[in-house]
Amino acid sequence: MTLGIIGAGAFGTSLAISLASGGRQVRLWGRDAQAVQAMQAARENTPRLPGTAFPETLTATPDLAAACAPETLLLAVPMQQLEQVLQDNAARLSGKVLVACCKGFSVRTGEGPVTLIRRILPEADAAILTGPSFAADIARGLPTALTLACADGDRSAALQADLTTPNLRLYRTTDVTGAELGGGLKNVVAIASGVAIGAGLGESARAALMTRGFAEMTRIARALGARPETLSGLSGFGDLALTCTSEQSRNFRYGQALGRGESFDPGTTVEGAATARAMLGVAAKHHCDMPITAAVAAIVAGELDVRAAMDQLLARPLKEE
Repeated sequence: MTLGIIGAGAFGTSLAISLASGGRQVRLWGRDAQAVQAMQAARENTPRLPGTAFPETLTATPDLAAACAPETLLLAVPMQQLEQVLQDNAARLSGKVLVACCKGFSVRTGEGPVTLIRRILPEADAAILTGPSFAADIARGLPTALTLACADGDRSAALQADLTTPNLRLYRTTDVTGAELGGGLKNVVAIASGVAIGAGLGESARAALMTRGFAEMTRIARALGARPETLSGLSGFGDLALTCTSEQSRNFRYGQALGRGESFDPGTTVEGAATARAMLGVAAKHHCDMPITAAVAAIVAGELDVRAAMDQLLARPLKEE
């Protein structure tokens, strides 16, 4: 079997390594032709995953047509770039099986990755792969389990078999909306958790933010017609636990920097910042209360400092859990 992966960042590369190690032929494409050629020559992604060798069946290529030739393609590009990638390559991607490997929601439209794919490429079969996963762990062959969400149950089962590897165990669901929400919103809560730790508010504050953040995730899931139990799975609770407690998480580190009043590398993708903004509009349309998401959006925008945000959250009306 041959698979194409569009996006040669750390996560796309780690998936390529895992899938190729499982015996598949994998073509990995990235926008920077020189960087991709350097990967192919060195047989590793030195800038992102140094010391992790490519399997023999993994080819890094600057040839987009070759990478898009397989029937099944994994789209490992940042969420805020996905719409443009789909539009620019509509002819190549139409009719394919497209598995989104990004998390978040479009700031421009409020759509999740599968919703974007369906709108722009209605003839494609769309799915999302999400859950607790750090690129470095996957590339090293360390085990994890992920959620594969696809509205077509038969397609989901076929993809589950095609994409499971010795270190990636996939669980399938038809609840695409729930999987999108879990993967996107856990990044918002991770920023909030990082802020709490960076500002010296303590582990108890982090635990409270994680718990109430999970309540927000479940609340908006119900409002959008998703199944709450999906949020209790790998794409929700599992990813939340990982991302809010580890400095490997870009979103958590970004929150820490905000809490400490420090700068953060502007070249690092922090999907939770954009997702917080996007979800405020979605929540307003559905009359859904999301105070932690609102606080994160305000802190990121510089409209609220950390202490004021915490005071606002603590001053909310008392209620039953």
